[in-house]
Amino acid sequence: MEIEPFGVEIWMNEWENHCAFNLAETCVESITIDELLRLSGRNTDDLSDLLPMKMTYGAIEGSTRLRSAIAALYSDQTVENITVTHGTIAANMLIHKTLVGRGDRVVSIVPTYQQHYAIPSSIGADVHKLVLEEANAFLPDMDDLRRLVVPGTKLITLTNPNNPTGALIERPMLEEIAETARSVGAYVLCDEVYRGTNQTGSGMTEAMADIYEKGISTAGMSKAYSLAGLRLGWIVAPPEVTAQVLVHRDYDTISVGMINDHFASIALEAKDKLLARSQRITRGNLALLDAWIETEPRVSWIKPRSGTTAMLKLDVPVTARAFCVGLLEETGVMLTPGDVFDMEGYVRIGYANNPDILKAGLEKMSGYLVDQYA
Repeated sequence: MEIEPFGVEIWMNEWENHCAFNLAETCVESITIDELLRLSGRNTDDLSDLLPMKMTYGAIEGSTRLRSAIAALYSDQTVENITVTHGTIAANMLIHKTLVGRGDRVVSIVPTYQQHYAIPSSIGADVHKLVLEEANAFLPDMDDLRRLVVPGTKLITLTNPNNPTGALIERPMLEEIAETARSVGAYVLCDEVYRGTNQTGSGMTEAMADIYEKGISTAGMSKAYSLAGLRLGWIVAPPEVTAQVLVHRDYDTISVGMINDHFASIALEAKDKLLARSQRITRGNLALLDAWIETEPRVSWIKPRSGTTAMLKLDVPVTARAFCVGLLEETGVMLTPGDVFDMEGYVRIGYANNPDILKAGLEKMSGYLVDQYA
């Protein structure tokens, strides 16, 4: 199987361990196990629960405890609809491998995480992209979507909240997408790994799996829950999809680690406290970023309504990649060039890191803009 290189991951692998100010990070500032225990009302004495744990494969589909905690994140799901995976990235891979075959029509709403068009393309699917436009606040044009979703369409795929733009599709439009899919019998895969980071209200976005009978939601512990190191995600899907997923999963997963399952269970049982922390960081940092952009004549944006990232439009006489490399080499500040999302002229910034890192990085970036492009 041939597949195109994963642009954003190649960029991150090349640079993220060589920067001083990581403004490309997409996870809300990661927490330690000690912080997890304190946030969940526990302490290090609770680590003794691990001592008698026998290091077997454990529950193959994920422990009932963990799947129950995941089901509680949704309004209309049971444990039987939940499959635990090695991160959201494996959840997405499993859905594409399970549902998509050669020649199947797939509609991918882009920009998005590259998995959602590169994997079906590698399988030989007939992939059609619906490009989000800045003029429409990076929300899908429903007329365009209806034109693309023709009889025989197998799958519609999107990220909500959107990666990389931070745009948020709310329930009325999600229902429109579901109705469009229903009209041709298509599945909808919604990558919801940033769910819980809305800038207002409870922070939670409605899930596609709760809205549409053929809706599939994927998510994980990395972004909103600040526990990327657990490498744990999940699929919420209709029974017929779950049964097929488990067949594929036997070939590449078997099970997740029992220790990962244990700590993910603790975290999701204290989800309100973890999400409150994440929302304090994302809401406070977005306000800092908004104030900074007001002072920068060469930077503009569509302010995100959710997630941890935004696309900044640059008014500079070089490519986005040249800008990012120069900024890194001169200041140690890391962004992500827009070309990895087919958005030349933009850079992606992650604003959910430690506030001090964000402030220092933005200050360095301001100096670079003046020095290079005054």
